[in-house]
Amino acid sequence: MTTFDLTIGAIKAAIIVGVLQGCVPILVWVERRGSALIQDRLGPNRVGPFGLLQPMADALKFIFKEDIIPSSADKFLYVLAPVMTLLPALTTFCVIPWGPGIDVTFRGVAHHVSFQVADVDIGVLVILALVATGVYGIVVAGWSSNNKYSMMGGLRSSAQIISYELAMGLAIIGVILPVASLRLPAVVEYQRHHLWFVFTQPVGFLTFLIAGFAETNRLPFDMPEADSELVAGYHTEYSSMKFALFFMAEYANMVTSSALAVTLYFGGWSVPFVEASGIPGAILGIGAFAFKVAFFLWLFVWVRWTLPRYRYDQLMRLGWKVLVPLAALNLLWSSTATLMGWI
Repeated sequence: MTTFDLTIGAIKAAIIVGVLQGCVPILVWVERRGSALIQDRLGPNRVGPFGLLQPMADALKFIFKEDIIPSSADKFLYVLAPVMTLLPALTTFCVIPWGPGIDVTFRGVAHHVSFQVADVDIGVLVILALVATGVYGIVVAGWSSNNKYSMMGGLRSSAQIISYELAMGLAIIGVILPVASLRLPAVVEYQRHHLWFVFTQPVGFLTFLIAGFAETNRLPFDMPEADSELVAGYHTEYSSMKFALFFMAEYANMVTSSALAVTLYFGGWSVPFVEASGIPGAILGIGAFAFKVAFFLWLFVWVRWTLPRYRYDQLMRLGWKVLVPLAALNLLWSSTATLMGWI
């Protein structure tokens, strides 16, 4: 690997972290204004035009709040837990392609710059592995706080992730079979020359979408927090910037989940019936990818303020008795259709 490749990789990684961090205040504003719109309220409208500066005021509040560590908490794990939750959320995006890439010439040598931090042969497995590690931070936060409500939230989160990750994995396998590759750019290229997988595998997409809501602990699957039952769940004892890290991890996971749904089922950065190369193609691809991701992010907000929370027994029943069988049926359809050459 040359110095040019290392430099470009570092720049792309910095861009991804910056974009994910920048999406947090935007999503906070969208969530607060969106919920107000849905509930026929005004929402934040005092700090800046249309309340646009409200996320900055919230950030300042987090920074200057007193940082409290309970005397009975395991201090090392208590401090480590927010970091364990945020890091997987920021690194999962590294294998997702957000554009077609461009060819550049540097010091007389031609290079192809892909719009993806790491193009690895096992990209899908990397995502599943990183998503699975995020729950450790939640469990550690619940245990280290020495609070019964926090502990209950951590246990719920671990059971929820295990239950819905199985359905999500089966749904993803349905996409991988016809592509015959674990590389996400290969999934995008396949959809460029065929129908998007949302049309050929709608059951798999629905399963993936519902599991994505559960994996990000968003309503109607926010059982690890469950304000009306567990105060605030696993982060009940957290304050100041430690609480903000959990907040940032949730929204970063939303962005990653939306980007993965776009990549697997909606053609990624590709635009149907449009072929462009070079700088115009890159701009078009990145714009299309951002537009699709924005749609799913709004869907996250819309669902949160529309559907009530499931009971815990309903959540587990939906995961094991509905989504897993549906994902298995979708896998059977995908394997059959691939063998027969239908998709």
